[in-house]
Amino acid sequence: MAVAGIFVVIELEGALAERIHGQQRAFDPKMARHLPPHITLIGSSGAGPIRADTPVDELRARILPIAATTAPITLHFGAPERFVQREIVSLPLDPHGPLRTLHERLATCGLTCAPARYPFTPHCTLTMYPTLTAERLRAVMAVREPEPFLVGRLRVYLTREPQPARHLFDAPLGVALEHA
Repeated sequence: MAVAGIFVVIELEGALAERIHGQQRAFDPKMARHLPPHITLIGSSGAGPIRADTPVDELRARILPIAATTAPITLHFGAPERFVQREIVSLPLDPHGPLRTLHERLATCGLTCAPARYPFTPHCTLTMYPTLTAERLRAVMAVREPEPFLVGRLRVYLTREPQPARHLFDAPLGVALEHA
């Protein structure tokens, strides 16, 4: 089933993004060709994608004030987890605190989101498509990224699979709207 909708993500940056993208290429080259390593805030767990026909002006009017009034957030990944009875392995984040607050503010800002299939479980996916042999599962489960990292912006994408996602705009965190 093709996905069409608008997603709000945190793209990882710098050396952290390079390391995780390297892990994604090693374990799941197909997935690694999609978006850069990221954490989905709206479009997956907790809230499905925003309606694809939502005007960009409306998206900006709803998302930019939330970002502007949210201070940059320091996050850190836990040890990899495998989704139950799935081939998906991800680096989880604590679903509480400022990240949950940001997610809930976005999910309830008046934009129409599809129903979520899962509760809010923020993460960065390492592998999704290939069947994991016991050896590859052990290797991906050994990945660690323990250093904290700072999130300073949200990115908003329109997805109409199988076409590549199209970047709509960025929403800097903690930046007054006249400077965004």
